[in-house]
Amino acid sequence: MAKNQPIGDGHRIGAVKNRTQVYNQTTDLWIKRGPDGRFMDCKTSCGKFKGVRRENNC
Repeated sequence: MAKNQPIGDGHRIGAVKNRTQVYNQTTDLWIKRGPDGRFMDCKTSCGKFKGVRRENNC
């Protein structure tokens, strides 16, 4: 997991490990995928997940 110290300053040191995100063109949202390959979460606000690696959409 990424380090977030000091707490509340709004930035992350390093990337979140074993997670990726992919863009869903149908819903126009970003979806986070966990280490086991299953989808974990869907972003409801605009933008990408912070500090999570992106997959290629080919």
